Amino acid sequence: MSQQTLDDDELFGEAATEMRDDVEESLANARAELPPADDVWDVEADNTLGVLNGLRSALDAGAAEEHLRNAKKWYTMGERADAFEDAEDLREAIAEVDDLVETVADAHEQVGALASTIPQLRGALEDAEGEAADDAEADDDADEEDEE
Repeated sequence: MSQQTLDDDELFGEAATEMRDDVEESLANARAELPPADDVWDVEADNTLGVLNGLRSALDAGAAEEHLRNAKKWYTMGERADAFEDAEDLREAIAEVDDLVETVADAHEQVGALASTIPQLRGALEDAEGEAADDAEADDDADEEDEE
């Protein structure tokens, strides 16, 4: 075997190790950027809309999504180059983080939709209460006229 082949194999091995390290580092960064459980569970506010807005802010997975994308990118490169001796652990870790990021993003979207619905609902309920009060007042006035 020539010296060139040994050097190429050694370089490829180093590159494979670096790719694995990049994937693992990106996954660790993605996990670190996920919202802390307490931030999602413990929200303080004066009203429902404040709670929803606080929760929506806590459910921001933006940076985690970018780190996950980097992990997937380097994993795909390594997989296509057949650089990983055993990539099952990386594949499983990526799937786990991907599920978490997707769940957080879905919850963020749902909370955002609810946060935009609550003020409309409150307004509609206030209008209905006002109409009910007007109807009750009109009924009282009609009853008074009938008694006279």
